[in-house]
Amino acid sequence: MASPSRPSKKPTHNVHNGVGQLRIIGGEWRSRRLSFPDAPGLRPTPDRVRETLFNWLAPYVAGAKVLDPFAGSGALFLEALSRGAAMGQALDSSNLAVSSLREHLGTLRCTTGHVQTADALRYLETQPATAFDLVFLDPPFNQNLLPTACALLEERQWLADDAWIYTESETAPSTLGLPTSWRLHREQKSGRVHYALWQRMAETVG
Repeated sequence: MASPSRPSKKPTHNVHNGVGQLRIIGGEWRSRRLSFPDAPGLRPTPDRVRETLFNWLAPYVAGAKVLDPFAGSGALFLEALSRGAAMGQALDSSNLAVSSLREHLGTLRCTTGHVQTADALRYLETQPATAFDLVFLDPPFNQNLLPTACALLEERQWLADDAWIYTESETAPSTLGLPTSWRLHREQKSGRVHYALWQRMAETVG
């Protein structure tokens, strides 16, 4: 997900008559193109970033339980389901985004993905927690959402012992002040966007 205040990304989807398209890169739905509303905040993570991320995650996606609290277009969420994630939960505060993502799940005949309209931080703070193996965190920039979301994931026990967490941020990962039990596994930069993969280290928790 992106916000109007986020640094612009190189376009990785076509836009026509107010509708954008994203492409699923790998897995069961490889090369499928799906439309989404071309509204502010609904731009998918670029293809080359997704490809890099899922190369990093290749051994860990199949059978994983996936959470995407800032789903936006659903690009990361759908990519994980396509590649064999056992189940997925997506959230977004936009009814438009949620409606579009639900349509995609129906089109793909996917029964293991679930999506609902919700404020991510409130949801993580108030709902009964389920331990997820893989979490995507791509919140709107310049709103200080990422550190709070990460703290809630850790404190409210939303993470499996050895969970993987992906982050996109406007500043370098080393500046984010994320939980001490998370180890930075990989990081790269695309334009002005920093993206990183973290692993929760169970032996250091508590």
